[in-house]
Parts: sequence; C-alpha cells; structure tokens
Amino acid sequence: MRDDRPAGTGVLIVTLLLAALLEVVPLPDAANWVRPEWMLLVLVYWVLILPRRVGVLWGFFVGLYMDVLTGTTLGQWGLGFSLGAFIMLLAYKRMRVFTVLQQCAVIFLLVGSVSLLAYLVQEAVGRTLYPPYTILYSSLASAIVWRPVCALLRWVQLRFIVR
Repeated sequence: MRDDRPAGTGVLIVTLLLAALLEVVPLPDAANWVRPEWMLLVLVYWVLILPRRVGVLWGFFVGLYMDVLTGTTLGQWGLGFSLGAFIMLLAYKRMRVFTVLQQCAVIFLLVGSVSLLAYLVQEAVGRTLYPPYTILYSSLASAIVWRPVCALLRWVQLRFIVR
C-alpha cells in the first residue's frame, strides 16, 4: 500500500527553527543592521519549491513565531510574512526561471516590502525601534545570501526527500 502523506514536514520545521536561531544570535551593534531576514528567506524558499504545501497560512504562523521570538508587536511579522508568502505564490513560476541576479533583485524587493510593512506597523503602535533606512541594509544582506541559502536548502531537500 502506498503512503500518500506528504514527506518532510519535520524537515521544514527544523529548517525554520534553525533560521530562528540565526535571527536571535547576538551580533555587535554595527553588524546588527545588516542581519539578513533568515526566517523569511527560508519561508520564501519553501514556498518557491513547495507552493501547494507551504503558503500564506505557513507565512502567518512563522511570522507569529517571529513576533514571539523577537518580542515585537504581535501580528507584525505575521502580517508581513503572509504578504511575502502571498507574493511568492503569485510569482513562483517566474521566479524559478529567473537568472541569479534577477532572483536576488526579487528577494531584495520582497524583503524590503515585508520589512517596510513591519516598520509601518511599529510606527502605527508607537514602538519604532530603528530608523527606516536600515530596511535597505537587511534587504541587501538578504539578497546577497539568497543563493547560498538556496543551495543549502536544496541539499537538505534532496538529502531528506522533501516533497
């Protein structure tokens, strides 16, 4: 009898937990502005590879976990990650055929949009913790590390047969 359950949900969760660990690793103040959005990158990769399994709901719950993890306004990253997952669901077919430079540009814009939305939520509740131009730094860092993250997660996907 064939088992039709999806394989690899545990692997997805472990990769997101490892990304969460990278989100909270202490960095010097000067380097903290250029920290890539690790959880968003991992989420975007899984949405890109498994669009029928990982989507907006995954983005919302991963974002809520990020809210709790970083102590920000509850729902701020949930809203942002949902938006990021939705945009990637709309564009995953195109993203798969883009060149490396085009993918990095899309990731720059996607991370920038999500971070801007999170900043606007912070501004609305009066808890602005950083100047708005720092969004560009983390977006650029995320775009730079996109390809190594893809290569690592592709290896994980093939090694653990995530489908």
